[in-house]
Amino acid sequence: MRVIYKILWLFFAYGFFGWVMETVTAAVRRRHFENRGLLDGPLCAIYGFAGVLLSLALPELRGNWLFLFLGSAIWSTVLEWIAGHILERSWYGRWWDYSAIRWNLDGYICLPYSALWGVLGSMAVQWGTPFLLNLYGFLPGTAGKVVLWVLVGLTAIDAAGSLIALYGRQGLMPRLERVDGAITRLTLGLRDWLSRLTRRRLERVFGTLDVAQALERKRTRSQTAVFAQGACFYKIFLLFFIGAFLGDVTETLFCRATAGVWMSRSSVVWGPFSLVWGIALGAATALLYKYKDRSDRFLFLAGTFLGGAYEYLCSVFTELCFGTVFWDYSQIPFNLGGRINLLYCFFWGIAAVVWMKGLYPPFSRWIERIPARVGKPLTWALALFMAANVTVSAMALTRYDRRCRGVEAESGWERMMDEHYGDEVMERIYPNATRA
Repeated sequence: MRVIYKILWLFFAYGFFGWVMETVTAAVRRRHFENRGLLDGPLCAIYGFAGVLLSLALPELRGNWLFLFLGSAIWSTVLEWIAGHILERSWYGRWWDYSAIRWNLDGYICLPYSALWGVLGSMAVQWGTPFLLNLYGFLPGTAGKVVLWVLVGLTAIDAAGSLIALYGRQGLMPRLERVDGAITRLTLGLRDWLSRLTRRRLERVFGTLDVAQALERKRTRSQTAVFAQGACFYKIFLLFFIGAFLGDVTETLFCRATAGVWMSRSSVVWGPFSLVWGIALGAATALLYKYKDRSDRFLFLAGTFLGGAYEYLCSVFTELCFGTVFWDYSQIPFNLGGRINLLYCFFWGIAAVVWMKGLYPPFSRWIERIPARVGKPLTWALALFMAANVTVSAMALTRYDRRCRGVEAESGWERMMDEHYGDEVMERIYPNATRA
């Protein structure tokens, strides 16, 4: 639980600092205030998510300025890219546009800002996060937890109030709306104070949202006659499921051909599914769908950078959560901490081109031919199965890690994991896993 509190602390701290930076920048440039946090409170969630992600994924790169900069720039840019697409597809519309800046990609991201995010992210990982964690350490245990839970509660109230206002349901929950109004007034007062410090006055005009029109567009998309048209949830999930299965089969055959042995390459305890491949296929489709007609060079470069960043993050995540290293590239030239290497990053780039240009079109057509009355329940059934599969796998891996450290089973679920997923079973499913 202590880790959760530290993550919440970093999220709120970086979210607030991001809001301050946006406000001061708007004041200096004499532009309208832009509440990029989506809520009324002084919080930019995208900065909070970015701060947490970089703090968890890149601490071992401290002092290695080149790779720390590249990692910060890539992941911050990916988050900005994803957030831009999500906002535009929702009722919020587009909240920023870099179309007037050189080297931009559809106005969502651009090279100058990516470089800025790389610098800011490097500073955050190198100095900001250690300072914030030390600062949190000075707070008494109970007081720190209370502060964080109050912030979580206020953010939840703010979110609920914003949604009520957005949908035009004022008066539905008067007490909640009064608290949300107080948060708004506090934010406006803090905003004006920051504006006076920079000797600029921000205008109190927020762009109005054409909610009815945005919701109508959303309803129109959902009423399409074709099942899983475009890059919707149903298609992305089915591609994730197919990719997880085919990725496991491919790796198993590759191990047989190169090492001469049959070896499990599954990420989960039920069935031959490689989550790394499945998530990669689904994420690549969602991110690159709009650019599927771009040049092979563009797709190769995008796949190389995104694939390398993704594989690095997966390596860090599994090690932090389960204390286990599932792959190690230390013996391959041009590797970074054994987590990624240049050759395999190129493989990700090649895979992006092969997938988007060659394999995605027929897979997409096959999925769209599924009748909607069959495809929708099938997708949800597979989603429930995979959710249960991932949950049980996480419990088995957690217990396996604790068992390797000599910790005896104390609860019922731990004893159940010991009974059904003992060391012999886990070593058969994860033959390459080693203790971190």
